[in-house]
Amino acid sequence: MTMDKAQRVRAIFIFTLAALFLLYVMALQVSPSVMTRDLMYDFKVDARSLGVMTAFYFYSYTLMQIPVGLLFDRFNARTLITSAVFICMAGTFIFALNRDFFWAASGRFLMGIGSSFAFVGALVVAVRWFPARYFALLVGMSQFLAAIGAFAGGLPIAVMLLNRDWKEVMTILGALGVFLTILSFIIIRDSPSKKRSIPKRHHLLRELKEILKSAQTWWIALYAFCAWGPVGVFAALWGVPYLLVRFQVSTAYAAFAMSLLWVGVGLTSPILGWISDKVGKRKIFLYLCSAIGLFCSLVLFYLPGISFGLSFILLFGIGFAASGQILTFALVKDNNRPTTTGTAIGLNNMAVVAGGAVFQPFVGFLLHHLWLGERDGLGVPVYTLENYHMSLIVVPICFFVGLICSVFFIKETYCRPRQCLEIHS
Repeated sequence: MTMDKAQRVRAIFIFTLAALFLLYVMALQVSPSVMTRDLMYDFKVDARSLGVMTAFYFYSYTLMQIPVGLLFDRFNARTLITSAVFICMAGTFIFALNRDFFWAASGRFLMGIGSSFAFVGALVVAVRWFPARYFALLVGMSQFLAAIGAFAGGLPIAVMLLNRDWKEVMTILGALGVFLTILSFIIIRDSPSKKRSIPKRHHLLRELKEILKSAQTWWIALYAFCAWGPVGVFAALWGVPYLLVRFQVSTAYAAFAMSLLWVGVGLTSPILGWISDKVGKRKIFLYLCSAIGLFCSLVLFYLPGISFGLSFILLFGIGFAASGQILTFALVKDNNRPTTTGTAIGLNNMAVVAGGAVFQPFVGFLLHHLWLGERDGLGVPVYTLENYHMSLIVVPICFFVGLICSVFFIKETYCRPRQCLEIHS
């Protein structure tokens, strides 16, 4: 693909807008983490119900992964991205303007449906508008912007909550969605060519059968689930309230500390992928990430007397560890034929995001079960440090399981496609 100056500028604008959608949805995903107390008060719920309500985002996001890839293969990117932003915006307004549990959960469900198009959409735009040599760079930039979006859903929103009600803040995010919907419709185009060839219909069941017969599919997916699960449960919901209790700091300070986890993800993800390709190995980085995550989470949760400042380093380390999940997509590409790679990537991404769907309500149920019955002046349940430590044990367990998978069960591909490995074996 050759690009003249005008087409290059247009491609940059279109990709930037698609990437901004990814930033927007990540802010929506993690925003409940800085308003847990307000949500429990307004909806009159405990940790158990709050975990279920927020996890509705991940339920729909997880279920949409394979359909999203098939839709982008067959329909116009502008139509799909614009519609997805609109669905996110509608879900945000529903969540912001209702105090009924059902409608709030429905709003989160709609946010998840719309959000499921964001990462794939950015990559589709990159493939269709840029030469192949820029793809790895643009994937790294997309991951970085996703981390920036998660940061925006933490500290900036926590600062806004100092002077505004959470419903007002979410309404502002909904208004940003209106603006982004209009821009997407005006600016995004499917591809530089006027007509794009539509691939033949996928034999989805046949592809799934082939992929699921491979043991490596399951081990890689389990690692992906364990690498990103701590982010879904800790960074996206229960981390900020834990830091409030652990270090007795304000919500803004806790959100700032948690933002360093996202900085760790954003900075190390593209670097890790580049180094892995450079040295021609995957496994060593998988168990390095898991070992770092296991160490940092155990120190953060269970070593008494650590300072709030030390938690910054530990949270960055957990973000570094979570970035190992990007290598699972490279392993999926290495282990599958080109004709089944898209479906395999969709399945792997389901495993990545399923952590939030499983662990957010699970930790909420554990907190509720361990709760001693104490409430604050507003009637909101108060959870002790011991409650959090027992409930968040899932974080180091995830990293430990990931370490076992990477050391004993995932096979090294040496960054080569499966066909090359079979020829040389």
